Amino acid sequence: MEEIVRRLRERGIDVEDVLIAALAKQDPQESVRLRISLAERYMAECEEYLKEGDPVQASEKAYKVAEEVVKALAEKFGIPEFQMALKEGRWYTYLLGKASNTLARMLGGWIADGWSNAYFLHVWGFHEAKLAVEDMTSYVNRVKEMLNEAKKVLAA
Repeated sequence: MEEIVRRLRERGIDVEDVLIAALAKQDPQESVRLRISLAERYMAECEEYLKEGDPVQASEKAYKVAEEVVKALAEKFGIPEFQMALKEGRWYTYLLGKASNTLARMLGGWIADGWSNAYFLHVWGFHEAKLAVEDMTSYVNRVKEMLNEAKKVLAA
């Protein structure tokens, strides 16, 4: 099994996402819950990387938080971008950005704000490795706020 997972990851396949998407067909509420649980795990990992002084990995984990939050909310509300992701068989970054805008119109600007901050970290903190730990505080806090607000919406 580990060999299969390794090979899939080498090919750029997000194994967790594929498994959660498969679960969504059987139990949509459980898949939404799992995505938020995964987002919480990524946030804890982000904070740990910040403590360790690793802004590159912290940036990517913060981005993963926002990605899972957008996917969970998109699935919960069945927005068009979620339907497109199902049709395409995966979430593309542009769909996540569009979904954050659709969700922001429905639920509030905190979603678009969280997504924008996470995407900034993804590009400048992870891909370009231009941020230091001290440069990341407000961006990470906005992503954390996004997660907390999403948990409130999903608990209602």
